Amino acid sequence: MTKFVFVTGGVVSSLGKGIAAASLAAILESRGLTVTLIKLDPYLNVDPGTMSPFQHGEVFVTDDGAETDLDLGHYERFITTRMRKSNNFTSGQIYMSVLEKERRGDYLGKTVQVIPHVTNEIQDYVKRGAGVGTPEAVDVAIVEIGGTVGDIESLPFLEAVRQMALKLGPSNSAFVHLTYVPFIAAAGELKTKPTQHTVQKMREIGIQPDALLCRADRPIPDEEREKISLFTNVAPHGVISVWDADTIYKVPRMLHEQGLDEMICMKFQLLTKPANLGRWDRLVKEVANPKGEVTIAMAGKYTELSDSYKSLNEALRHAGIHHHVKVNIEYVDSETLTPEAAPQLSKYDAILVPGGFGKRGIEGKIVAAQYAREHGIPYLGICLGMQVATIEYARHMAGLSGANSTEFEPDSPHPVIALIDEWQDADGSIQKRDANSDLGGTMRLGAQSSDVKPGTIAHGIYGDVVTERHRHRYEANEKYLQRLQDAGLVISAITQREKLTEMVELPKAVHPWYVGVQFHPEFKSTPWDGHPLFISYIDAALAHRQATRAD
Repeated sequence: MTKFVFVTGGVVSSLGKGIAAASLAAILESRGLTVTLIKLDPYLNVDPGTMSPFQHGEVFVTDDGAETDLDLGHYERFITTRMRKSNNFTSGQIYMSVLEKERRGDYLGKTVQVIPHVTNEIQDYVKRGAGVGTPEAVDVAIVEIGGTVGDIESLPFLEAVRQMALKLGPSNSAFVHLTYVPFIAAAGELKTKPTQHTVQKMREIGIQPDALLCRADRPIPDEEREKISLFTNVAPHGVISVWDADTIYKVPRMLHEQGLDEMICMKFQLLTKPANLGRWDRLVKEVANPKGEVTIAMAGKYTELSDSYKSLNEALRHAGIHHHVKVNIEYVDSETLTPEAAPQLSKYDAILVPGGFGKRGIEGKIVAAQYAREHGIPYLGICLGMQVATIEYARHMAGLSGANSTEFEPDSPHPVIALIDEWQDADGSIQKRDANSDLGGTMRLGAQSSDVKPGTIAHGIYGDVVTERHRHRYEANEKYLQRLQDAGLVISAITQREKLTEMVELPKAVHPWYVGVQFHPEFKSTPWDGHPLFISYIDAALAHRQATRAD
């Protein structure tokens, strides 16, 4: 029978529930248990696909094409289980499902209410995510509830899991509450009152936490932990100190040494082998002892919020670990990049243009691609980064003056990037879209395979076939591909079904490492294996650094 751990948060948001949930999952997995994680988001968007990264950070994409919360990226980086559509759902999906059932008459004329209809729907979604009743059922499902306890939006979720825990029984469910213990500098002490209040709110709802993860900028002394235990009715060994760490990969060891996994296993009456966190210890040691460093310029437009590029940042760091170097990432606001300002990019070991949507900052990204191409600086363009590299090459090397994407310039004389209006999905169904289609669900999403051209950088990285995850709406216009190739641009990977451009690059004779990819390789990078594309990119950055330093 699947056991459930419900993870909630209180006091303030952004405490790191996703990291905490993923870390607990990693420890339980190291004990030989099969684990999955499920994220419940209380907002009314059907998914985060149309939300600005400033609102909610990056949008993560699964193999089966779900646009999900960024925490699912943490989950995949911490455990071996791959996430699917069923691992993340929102209030919007729940209400949409309930209303569709009501319209069909599934409720047989009953008054449709939050309790029981919405809460039952939430429970069904949670069970589906855990694979209950199927061969894929896991030993433990960790369910993270987004938002902060006390918010009106998350109340139906909390009520649903309260009911679910009651039905499951105490040996099949546990509640872990993440809270904040602020240090008040003027008083010189940690304050436990916010934690007392958030647990009081939980108990009003009918939920008694089994464990409290107390976030603070420093370890919490035993005296404060005992006080928290007394006022929250949580056993002293369940009050766990989670202080700020210099790397997220220290969190599994931190939680394990305070007995969180042992407590969960005892409550669930699970007999397992001891936790083996050896690979986490090796990882932390590698991060703490780099043998060199490289500095990457990331020319994007969501630079004020690092969560906007969470998976990308992690993928670069994973590749750094593989090369035993520290990867420094410096954000360059693409809105500030002009041809006059471009020489500031000369100090970097490599340049990266990430994905994005909308016209703002595009010309700056084109400037970054041009500067990298003309000055031999390793360049990686991801999704939109590949498209701006194509636009730049069309304008300055293929003689296509005014070349652009129809996303930014609908009347461009040379739309080298354009919207494809019809394509076939993996299941054989024909999908259609146009400029007026709903933004949600009109993208090429999820894992797709492409054939790779022999003798290219891409082939050296991937071999004959590349399978990566996608999230984009516009494509390289096939009408211009021959002209671009005649001008020297290499189309190094093309999709197997639609024959769409997946990778472009410059020959080694022209540029040491210049690659654009239409997909998002960062979604498949892990701290253990890294990712071959980023490993090759960081290798090129190291070579450029050594060459320029030698001069």
